[in-house]
Amino acid sequence: MSDPQIDPAGNTQAFRAFAQNQDAAASKEQPSRLPLWLAVGAVIVVALAVVAYLLVS
Repeated sequence: MSDPQIDPAGNTQAFRAFAQNQDAAASKEQPSRLPLWLAVGAVIVVALAVVAYLLVS
């Protein structure tokens, strides 16, 4: 029984298509989560400031 996977190195055209597909998949990166972490940090700081203010007054 033959192997259903085709070796992309079998010919130059197939290898080039394989390499271009790998490059396209690698370029799809996740967006930065830095703004989310900054917002979470700001909320925590504000919450701690409110709690500290309530404890002092």
